[in-house]
Amino acid sequence: MAGHLVMVARLMEENIVAAEAHAETAVRRAGRVPAAREALGLVAYRKGEWARALAEFRTVRRLSGSSHLLPLMVDCERALGRIERALELASSPEAASLDQSERVELAIVVSGIRRDLGEVAVATAGLEIPELASSARKPWAARLRYAYAEALLAGGDQAGARTWFARALDADPDGATDASERLEELDGVTYLDLDDEPEDDVSAADHNSRGDD
Repeated sequence: MAGHLVMVARLMEENIVAAEAHAETAVRRAGRVPAAREALGLVAYRKGEWARALAEFRTVRRLSGSSHLLPLMVDCERALGRIERALELASSPEAASLDQSERVELAIVVSGIRRDLGEVAVATAGLEIPELASSARKPWAARLRYAYAEALLAGGDQAGARTWFARALDADPDGATDASERLEELDGVTYLDLDDEPEDDVSAADHNSRGDD
């Protein structure tokens, strides 16, 4: 079973179908092991199968007693259109048991929900947590700064958004976010794709470069 879970982690990004096969095998062999159900839930989440992912995450919570998947559960409820349920879950007593990284992820999800509801000021304020000002190189740092930039931009603060997209980029050496592209958009940077240039224009340019015969 452990070997299948290792393969799920390895294949999640490059071959989701194979990752799912390994996760399902792990569940068949050890259906009451929380790690197996979590792996299958993460595969379903990655595939956008929100109801299936949520069911697996609930099973993990029941089997383990841990609420570490609460941010993903809230996001699944949001994706299923159950906004009130998502917010209720986010403010449940279990949220108090989350560690730092999980609390940050939950704040990001809730901020997105508030933006969906048009509550931009609330979405922005919800991300103004101590971790936002942290200079620590944590895996969540880029995502938190990016989400804050998005909230500022939704509120019309382009200058502030640019500052925080830049900070997100600084914390994102692996390019997990598209902060670089968002900065270019705000700066008005555009690129000409020569492959899309009309054939007639290319022929005319080539003719002019040779001169008239």
